[in-house]
Amino acid sequence: IAIGQVSIGDVVMPLSRLTLVVEFIVMAIVLTVRPWGLFGKPQTDARRAVAMQRPLRAPGRRARIAIAVGLTLLALLQLVSNAFPYALVLGIEMLIAALFAVSLHVVMGPGGMHSFGHAAYFGLGAYAAALFATRAGMPMEGALLLAPLVALIGAVVFGWFSVRLSGIYLAMLTLAFAQIVWSILYQWDDLTGGSNGLVGVWPSPWWSSAGAYYLLVLSACAIAVIVLWRMLFAPFGIALRASRDSALRAEAIGIHVKRTQWIAFAIAGAFCGLAGALFAFSKGSISPEAASIGHSIDGLVMVLLGGIDTLMGPVVGAALFTWLQDTLARDTAYWKATLGAVMLALVLLFPAGIVGSLRNGWERFQTRGSR
Repeated sequence: IAIGQVSIGDVVMPLSRLTLVVEFIVMAIVLTVRPWGLFGKPQTDARRAVAMQRPLRAPGRRARIAIAVGLTLLALLQLVSNAFPYALVLGIEMLIAALFAVSLHVVMGPGGMHSFGHAAYFGLGAYAAALFATRAGMPMEGALLLAPLVALIGAVVFGWFSVRLSGIYLAMLTLAFAQIVWSILYQWDDLTGGSNGLVGVWPSPWWSSAGAYYLLVLSACAIAVIVLWRMLFAPFGIALRASRDSALRAEAIGIHVKRTQWIAFAIAGAFCGLAGALFAFSKGSISPEAASIGHSIDGLVMVLLGGIDTLMGPVVGAALFTWLQDTLARDTAYWKATLGAVMLALVLLFPAGIVGSLRNGWERFQTRGSR
């Protein structure tokens, strides 16, 4: 604040604006240069593998049938849109939240990397789509294709630094990067509209109706989620889980651990950017809140609520969280406190997440029956 503005040639830098983000810039620099802290010592890798998480199960025949039936029912939801017009609006929000949560799950679950700033890539995708549509005059289809690439670039840059850390240091570095992205979106008035955001981000005419855009979001999110799930059971996904469970053993058999985690981080960021782009066109506008720390925490809650060691957990957690948030916000003035109490109760009742706890209960029931 005391330095004020600094001019270098024709470039004027108002340093007082850095008050919103200066601590996070310092944090990012320190963690990048000295990942163990200014006065800390580097930790040695454990020679013994930590307790492994429960292996993910590929969907069996029944699960695939159930998923197909569920997608069919979701596609038929538009048939009741005349009687329940808000159903499509809520459905779009749930689908976008599901893709957001699944992309975060790839990083947190199989990747073993705890990210506190995943909303940064959601915001990058959303703002890229909005800028392509409003400033460049690009049609929605082109913006939806290019916006994930912008999020991918951001994830590649941030991921290169992040995957070199682990534990709380990795989490805090992702938090710092996310806050830096948020501050740029919040303060770059000429490009991003500042705190007011961008408006007039509307779909193309043939996708402008609620039913048509709902089907577009359903198709895009379903394809994206299936691609991410398929990746987890491909050789790359198995290598990613091996890197999570025992980095030393993975390196010993020829897996490049950091590169594998970096690629997973980048892929998850790109799909998160797609969710952000779909969100921008669904709302017609975008604001810096899309990249805020609070939105990142919402994603964490979605994943943990459904179950981190399950495939369907993030989808169920995202749908339930979005529905509860929407319902409580309309029915009570103290909806945030009520939502927190409901989340606390659900976590206590389902310590492994809703899907994980139900699966564990069913397996215990089957074991008792066989005995």
